[in-house]
Amino acid sequence: MLKILLTVTLSALCLATVAMADTNPILERQDLMKDTRDAAKVIGGMIKEEQPFDAQAAMAAFETWKKTATTAGDLFPEGSETGNDTEAKSTIWTDRAGFDSKLADFGARVDAAIAAKPENLEALKAAAGPVFKACKACHEEYRVEDED
Repeated sequence: MLKILLTVTLSALCLATVAMADTNPILERQDLMKDTRDAAKVIGGMIKEEQPFDAQAAMAAFETWKKTATTAGDLFPEGSETGNDTEAKSTIWTDRAGFDSKLADFGARVDAAIAAKPENLEALKAAAGPVFKACKACHEEYRVEDED
C-alpha cells in the first residue's frame, strides 16, 4: 500500500513539474505580441490601402487586440525580466503602476474601436488611430526597440 501511495505521489509531482515547465511567461507574451503585430498589419494594410477594407477582418483584428489588453499584464510577473530575447524594459517592473495604466488605456481604446464597428475605411481610421497611439506610447516606455 505504501509503495502504491509513493508511486502515485511521485507521479503527481512529475506531472506538476512538467506542467510548470511548459509555462514560460516570456514565450507566452512573445507569442501574444506576435499575434498583436499580425492584427496591426491587417489594420495597417487597410489604412494604407494596400488591401481592401474588410469589416470582418478589422473586427477580428480588434478582438486579437482585446485579448492582448486583457491578458498581457499577467505575462510580466516578477522574475521574467530577462531571458528568451525579451524586449521588455526593466521599467515594467520598476514602474508597474505606469505599465498597468498604459495597458488599461490600450484596453479602453480597443473597447472603443470594437464598439465603433467600423463599416468603411474612414471609420476604421478613426477607430484604429487611438489604438495605434496607445501601442506606441507603451512601447516608448516599456519596450526595447530593435536595433535594425
